[in-house]
This record gives sequence, structure tokens and C-alpha cells, in this order.
Amino acid sequence: MIIGIGTDLVDIRRIERTLERFGDRFTDRVFNQTERARAARSPNPAALYAQRFSAKEACAKALGTGFRRGVFWGDIGVDNLPSGKPFLTLSGGAKRRLEELTPPGTTAQIDISLTDESFFAQAMVVILAVPKP
Repeated sequence: MIIGIGTDLVDIRRIERTLERFGDRFTDRVFNQTERARAARSPNPAALYAQRFSAKEACAKALGTGFRRGVFWGDIGVDNLPSGKPFLTLSGGAKRRLEELTPPGTTAQIDISLTDESFFAQAMVVILAVPKP
């Protein structure tokens, strides 16, 4: 059963301008250490940050709260498996909200898709309630 869907589209040039203007003040507020370290190794940090920014927005939408009601940027972490498949890790208010949404007898499964093309980065998040084994 689907319990949440969220999507977001970000202009990578907007993230580039934000990085130029605010630098660490922006990245420290929005991204965790793992995300910042990955961006530091990237040939195009703005595109990577834009994808992760988009993923966090899409997740907050799927949770039905946006970034309010105790859900903060730092509560949503974006990482990749060794295969490259992205995944989300929730903590704090985002994790509490996910627990509220998950019906008894089920467990939450979060699926995410990330893409970028030219000037845009996009993310889609689907939260499913799957029966516990």
C-alpha cells in the first residue's frame, strides 16, 4: 500500500548560485557529513547537491509535512549503495513522522529515483507500507 509520494525538480544553476553565495553555511545546514564528503569528491558538486536537495524535498512531501511539524533538512540523509542505487535514511522528526504514517502490522519501505539532465535534477520518492514477515 502506498502511504506517500513526493517529487521535486531543482535547477542546478540555483544550487550553484546558493553555493557561491552561502558556501558552508548552506551545505552545513542542509546536508550531512556523508553527503558533503561525496560532493567534495564529485567533478560537479552542484549537480550532486541538487539531486540530494531534490530528494530531501521529495521525501518531505511524501511524508506529508514538508519541512515543518518537526521535520528538518538534517533528518533526511541521501546515500548510495555500492551498486549506485540511492537510498534514504530518516532520523529525528522525519523518522517519527514515518512511524506515524506506517499502519500497524506493516513496515515502511522507501523507494527513491534520482536523475539529472543539463540544468535540472529531479527526485521521486514513494513510501510503501509492506506486511511484516
